[in-house]
Amino acid sequence: MERFHKFPLLVLVLFIGFIGSPTTANVHACSSTELTFSRANFPEGFIFGTSTAAFQVEGAVNEGCRGPSMWDTYTKKFPHRNNYHKADVAVDFYHRYKEDIKLMKDLNTDGFRFSIAWPRIFPHGRMEKGISKAGVQFYHDLIDELLKNEITPLVTVFHWDTPQDLEDEYGGFLSDRIM
Repeated sequence: MERFHKFPLLVLVLFIGFIGSPTTANVHACSSTELTFSRANFPEGFIFGTSTAAFQVEGAVNEGCRGPSMWDTYTKKFPHRNNYHKADVAVDFYHRYKEDIKLMKDLNTDGFRFSIAWPRIFPHGRMEKGISKAGVQFYHDLIDELLKNEITPLVTVFHWDTPQDLEDEYGGFLSDRIM
């Protein structure tokens, strides 16, 4: 019974809150139709853009010499934790990036923030084990297409898709050897 000793006070506060405030607004806070909202409301040079994460959109996990990432392994090992989704195809950005860039252009965006998949560039995690020329070419072509459409590329070099080889070798970011 002791745990309910504040319950009557809560009921009183709620009751006073509902009936003790009979004021009403003459106009709705968001009802103005005279205000416009456009790019002019933002400072000059403000970049309107879109963004993605490589693992979530690229797909093509077995193309272009891409090595497996820790997320590839995780989504296959624990499918129930990912709603049974994996990134083998994703939204197929790897093959459809030109269509997506056209959509960005049609939306009048200025920038595109994307991540570079470490396993797509370094399939085995490091330069001395090989560089994927196809992976480098993909990002080169992507950046060229963005520039051709006057969209500023904004690159995230690492977005948590460590190559599985580095996870296996020393636990990825659990080791100071990652640097």
